[in-house]
Amino acid sequence: MYQPQPGTAAEFIAWAIRFQGLCRAGESIMPPAAASNLGYTPPDGGWGWAVVFAAFISIGFSYAFPKSLTIYFKEIQEYFSVSYSEIAWVSSVMLASMYAGGPVSSVLVNRYGSRPVVMVGGLMVSAAMVLASFGTTIIHLYLCVGVIGGFGLAFNLQPALTIIGTYFQVKRPLANGLAMTGSPVVLSTLAPLNQFLFDSFGWRGSFLILGSIVLNCCVAGALMRPVKKSVQPKPKTEPPECNRAAAEDTSAQLSNLLTEESPSESRSQSCMHKFIDFSLFKHRGFLIYLIGLVVYAVFFGLAFGMVSALLFEALMDLVGAHRFSTAVGLVTIIECGPVLLGPPISGALVDIFGDYKYMYYACGVFMLVPGIFFFIMHYYNYKKLHEEQRQSVIVEMRTSKDTIELKMSQDDKTVHETDG
Repeated sequence: MYQPQPGTAAEFIAWAIRFQGLCRAGESIMPPAAASNLGYTPPDGGWGWAVVFAAFISIGFSYAFPKSLTIYFKEIQEYFSVSYSEIAWVSSVMLASMYAGGPVSSVLVNRYGSRPVVMVGGLMVSAAMVLASFGTTIIHLYLCVGVIGGFGLAFNLQPALTIIGTYFQVKRPLANGLAMTGSPVVLSTLAPLNQFLFDSFGWRGSFLILGSIVLNCCVAGALMRPVKKSVQPKPKTEPPECNRAAAEDTSAQLSNLLTEESPSESRSQSCMHKFIDFSLFKHRGFLIYLIGLVVYAVFFGLAFGMVSALLFEALMDLVGAHRFSTAVGLVTIIECGPVLLGPPISGALVDIFGDYKYMYYACGVFMLVPGIFFFIMHYYNYKKLHEEQRQSVIVEMRTSKDTIELKMSQDDKTVHETDG
């Protein structure tokens, strides 16, 4: 008698059930993540969190430093007697050099590792700011701040993104998200600091001080030691009870101090009126501007935070950890052109029309069009992936069915020959 081969009919039924589920659910099929064959198990912790902190500093300076320098542009513009578009080229060249230096940074990271590249990058940015403080022409600033400083930031950004993938695998999205928060944190810190430095020392003295501040990137680079292949995760230890008690005592002392200082609150409030004009909150135009700015900051901050946290994480899933360093270099160079032309175009719009509103109109259009494009193309891509998945299931199901029928016919023929 015919005995069915184990697994053949079950395989056919499994494919049929899978195909039916796909047809009913109509689910979107995402491409699988690239396999990351590192040859070792990443520690997913331990010294990796120190590396995340170092990446936090490096990424923060890379993204925030060019934006924070704009506070000096008005003074530099008047000093060199240049237009808005000419002074905008300083940050434009710096950002373009940072993105264009991605491939060079990738080669250096693959050859020497992240630690020396980040430290050299910090020295380059520091030297660029010190040399720029002695600048006599706007071209001097283009070369020092723009080219040298931009390449120094490139040597900070790409290695910091790469080394996280060597320390983390399961917790990599969390590690990348924490590292990318360095951009808003450093920017919110540098903004008031630059204002203080500008009021106290002018743009030349501020550039000298900033040259020493960015040397913290060298400290961050020193923390990026290569991962040990046989690292074992260390068990987490609970904080000792004495530390907890000390923290409670400290909080109690702080609350007592606040209670003692409460009678002087009215005096401090009267002093605040000398420095802050609270009548602005009765100004209709200022309130409209403030509410609009808050709404913009909330939506832009949320969108930028989500994109930044997953931007390079998605790239690593697509290409794998082995090719991530090269992929980052190729991706960042694509951003070079728009980043280079964006600030001069916005400055030219202000020079031509003498009004800032046209610059905001252009920025709104430039941000809206890519969002609509991604929304439509992602829907199209997922739909095509679903169709391709259905077709592959149909082909595999037909192949399995033909195999089963062929096997059954061969077995029937064998049975007839045995009976004969």
